[in-house]
Amino acid sequence: MPDRFTAPHGAALAGLALLASAGMAGTALSQVPKQPKQFPIGMQWTLVSLNGKAVGDNRPTMMIDEALRARGFAGCNTFSATAYPLAQQRIAVGPIALTRKACDKGVMERERAFLVVFRTAQAWDVKDGQLILGGQNGELRFERTL
Repeated sequence: MPDRFTAPHGAALAGLALLASAGMAGTALSQVPKQPKQFPIGMQWTLVSLNGKAVGDNRPTMMIDEALRARGFAGCNTFSATAYPLAQQRIAVGPIALTRKACDKGVMERERAFLVVFRTAQAWDVKDGQLILGGQNGELRFERTL
């Protein structure tokens, strides 16, 4: 009596052999839809570049918790805002709550630039170990920290 699994497995193997012989095996596998990327919740991030320029001292940090609240250090002040992931790696950042500490003019200018880009970010990605947030006002690149 034939094993009931022999025929379907045999047919599948024959199909793969046919694809391979026709040079189509790679094509069939490349058409499998990719899994969507996971929104980076519960990870600590440190800013490494703001609009393509490296960030020096007092680098901003950020973490998005399970309640989708982004909290961090903006370079001088601490901040908090909602950060909702949307379809197709889009993001919506809500109004920012910010402490009111005063720092040197250059630090305050960089903090303001960081917060403007963060607040207006429209897309996110995780690529080569970096979290990238971008939109009409620029791009933020973060590295994961422990």
